[in-house]
Amino acid sequence: MKAFGLVACALTLVLSSVASTLVFAQDGDDKNGGPQVIPFVFVGTASDCAPAPAGSNIVTAVWLTGMGLPDNGSSNIAASNRDPHFGLLLSKNGLTADCSAAGASVTRVEGTVPTEFGFDYRNGTHCGAGAPRFNLVTSDNVLHFVGGCGNGTKTPAPQDPAEWTRVLFDPANPGQAFPPVAPGTTIKSLSIIYDEGTDTAGIEDPRGVGLSVLDNIDVNGQIIPRGPQGNGKNDNNDNHDN
Repeated sequence: MKAFGLVACALTLVLSSVASTLVFAQDGDDKNGGPQVIPFVFVGTASDCAPAPAGSNIVTAVWLTGMGLPDNGSSNIAASNRDPHFGLLLSKNGLTADCSAAGASVTRVEGTVPTEFGFDYRNGTHCGAGAPRFNLVTSDNVLHFVGGCGNGTKTPAPQDPAEWTRVLFDPANPGQAFPPVAPGTTIKSLSIIYDEGTDTAGIEDPRGVGLSVLDNIDVNGQIIPRGPQGNGKNDNNDNHDN
């Protein structure tokens, strides 16, 4: 990941040591065993982060109503005013070097072959070389950085092509996955990580906004437009395979 700086790489290693046709998931999929995207935050302790100092409470991760695209897959312009428009807010309000990250665990995908990951992001929010990205651990116990956002294949997002962009990643592509996923391996754990701070500018945000707004999380061609039961919760829990 050539533009992924040494500081970001070091933080990623800390995080990793701790712990087709697109189909929209329907409201009932949470109860029926469909994939879930559950927000969390990581704030490292002194022992987690050594020799760097402990992290700070500068991160947040949450599904919010009105933040995203229509959950029913319709146009953002023609959507029903009753649609909740859930979007996933990931924010880091400080330096990239701070030992903290916002993220979301992608569950109920374990044991499947990774073929495609992606998301839609709101234009003007952060889409950097290192974040947001997918952290994938495969069945051979290898950690793969899939992304970040700036390394993906971009097209206008179908629901609102003027204001949102769709990014897709091929886990077997050495330009989009680091290292690329070996044939025959399956997903052991999967998460979305946002750990680039306000000191890391991007093409979308030259001043460094320190946050991304995501929607329509794509795992193997299935779209997840909202958190479980419509929303996820912040979880200040270190025990994630990040």
